[in-house]
Amino acid sequence: MPEYVLYNAPQSTCSQRVRYTLHLKGKTFEEHKLDLFKGDQLKPDYLAINPNGVVPALVHNDAPVIDSAVIMEYLEDILGDVAPLRPHDPLEAARMRTMMRFIDEVPTPAVRVPSYNLAFLPHYQAMTEDAFLAVCESKPLRREFLLKMGRTGFPQSEMDEAIGRLRRGIDRMAHWLREAGGPWLLGADMTLADIAIMPVIVRMDDINLGYLWADAPQIASWLENIRATEAFAKTYYHGSLLTEKYPHLQTLKQTSAHVAA
Repeated sequence: MPEYVLYNAPQSTCSQRVRYTLHLKGKTFEEHKLDLFKGDQLKPDYLAINPNGVVPALVHNDAPVIDSAVIMEYLEDILGDVAPLRPHDPLEAARMRTMMRFIDEVPTPAVRVPSYNLAFLPHYQAMTEDAFLAVCESKPLRREFLLKMGRTGFPQSEMDEAIGRLRRGIDRMAHWLREAGGPWLLGADMTLADIAIMPVIVRMDDINLGYLWADAPQIASWLENIRATEAFAKTYYHGSLLTEKYPHLQTLKQTSAHVAA
């Protein structure tokens, strides 16, 4: 068995964090792409690795490590001498972890609401009510989220709340970049905090929410910088963006770009 085995999904933002970290560390890994709509993450073999029934999960030397933030910290713990991603100074490391907690509490869950409404909802609408409820009950960490969405989608009030949380995330990120002087959240060196926020910013740009940082050019520069890294292209292979998976989103994005022009 390979030293590193990653169970993930191409469009999963949490999976993208871990793929990027592994590529940045220069580690080869066996990748298992799970089809979340077919329920691969709920099959007994996978639940034996990750009982939460979500992706990603990393198996390192036959031992599972779950939760994307935990996996990132674990990889830094064992590979800290390769492309270091955590400050040596304890206070700076604490600042980084504080950033990561905010990212995981505010923008990361918020971006799921427009993502589901714009991309994933048709899949659930095609189900019967009983089938949809069965899916909800089978998801230990997403049950309440899916039930709130229902088969009609999140109401406008939920969308507005999510956009508000994303705005707060953008404002905080812009503040961090101004405070540190860039190009990364803590200054000259990329850290785990940059990787933690990366999939949120990429997803927002992909689903036409990039206007939220129109008044924060430092975020556009940050996005350009991270896209220029070698690990980014390896992480975002074709099919990793929602617009590559769902053609109607690409059409909407092109229409928006045309209107803006």
